[in-house]
Amino acid sequence: MANTGDIRAVAFGAGSILLVGASFPVTGLLQGYPVLSGQAIRYAIGGLILLGVLLARGRGLPMPGLRDLAGILGMVVAGMLGFNAAILAAERYATPGFVTAVVGCTPLVLAIAVPMLGRRRPAMAAVLGAGVVVAGVAVLTGGGSWHGPGLLLALACMAGEVLFTLCGIGPVNRLGAMEVSTWASIVAAVAGAGIATIVDGGAAWRLPTPTEGTALVVLGVFVTAVAFTGWYTCVARIGADRAGVLVGLMPVSGLVVSVLLHAQPLTVTAVVGAAAVAAGCTLGLYRRRVSARREPSEARPEPRRAVRR
Repeated sequence: MANTGDIRAVAFGAGSILLVGASFPVTGLLQGYPVLSGQAIRYAIGGLILLGVLLARGRGLPMPGLRDLAGILGMVVAGMLGFNAAILAAERYATPGFVTAVVGCTPLVLAIAVPMLGRRRPAMAAVLGAGVVVAGVAVLTGGGSWHGPGLLLALACMAGEVLFTLCGIGPVNRLGAMEVSTWASIVAAVAGAGIATIVDGGAAWRLPTPTEGTALVVLGVFVTAVAFTGWYTCVARIGADRAGVLVGLMPVSGLVVSVLLHAQPLTVTAVVGAAAVAAGCTLGLYRRRVSARREPSEARPEPRRAVRR
């Protein structure tokens, strides 16, 4: 029988990815708002909420060491501000479906890269599951097309998604998921505000409309504070190579919300792609647990944490 802690971690990870995917229509409400300052506000909201939760629980915010600070900066530069900038640039030269399909390769990269970085062989079940997820995402999104630097920019988006997870592994193991999410949000808010002021000047800080303000709060609360903490809790518990297959749920969630909002029809192709993603997630998660139980010597030890969750 599956470990209860693993099941809970998978639920946290899946819920976090589903929140991110469901937020795509919400992000669209900010098309008329300055991008950099919007990101700064969103991350500030998320960081302040997480800090408030830590203080309410009687836990302080630990100061990161040099290694942790490097990881957090990598999360912010590549996986947060850099990822969002790459998405905006990529969609000028490629269809959203193509960008999503390329980013959908993230599970396969994590399934191979994470064990190799730890000097382990990739688990066959995790790689196969990730491969099925990638294929499902490609079918679900329709593949799309690109021109000019569209492919390179889409690959930059995928790199940002991969680095967001990889850079956070060490800091999360040493400091805790909520603590690292808090620091990353605060650093991203300060950096985003500074860059926005330099690039856009006074125009960066206009008062958002009620719709824009609601969107910023939703993104700050659910997609930053809740989703970041849930994702890193999952990664710390079951490993980034296994958790990576859950990234494929992002376009599935976006599809469901778009269909519910009547923004797009539900097609047979989309259903087949979503089913393939679900099958890949099941393979990558379930089969790995079975192999770990049969080969205790290769089981991953529970990550050491400074704070119990």
